[in-house]
Amino acid sequence: MGGEVTELLRELREGDRLALDRIMPLVYEELLRLARVHRARLGDGRAPGTVSIVHAAYVRLADQERIDSASRAQFFALASRVMRSVLVDNARWHNRKKRGGGVEPVPLSEELLVSESRADDLLAIDEALTRLENTDERLGRIVECRFFGGLTVDETAEALGVSSASVKRGWNLARSWLYRELEPSVAF
Repeated sequence: MGGEVTELLRELREGDRLALDRIMPLVYEELLRLARVHRARLGDGRAPGTVSIVHAAYVRLADQERIDSASRAQFFALASRVMRSVLVDNARWHNRKKRGGGVEPVPLSEELLVSESRADDLLAIDEALTRLENTDERLGRIVECRFFGGLTVDETAEALGVSSASVKRGWNLARSWLYRELEPSVAF
């Protein structure tokens, strides 16, 4: 199966938009695992929504003009980044709703992607991560892969094209930086 995914990723890089449709059934369970990681770290673990996260991520991936993932690890790093964006957008929606702002959009499903109680935490983490990415983009990518994507050190190294030792050092540095940036009440 790994070879088939690699071949489909090559086709996707070369512009075959239908290759994404053929990849999804092969990686769906792994994407659900990633979504569960996101939910466990950022949402109310009891609330449903894992499938909704994966489906929303697929829609966003399908809307991208080009996907340049050369390996499975790079593809999952990209999928994790897209899932982060889905969750952040959902948290912003909750905050607008909580503050009574504007017209309410129709959610992707009736299931909540992020609980209202964790929306502020997710937004604080996202803002701190954005500041980190502005300072050191590679550290930001390491956090996305490790924290948001649940990738191992070795998977992160493969996805980013760096050594495992670099990922370990970067992960420790990024966590220290984020701990200082975030309020003590935000669990990271």
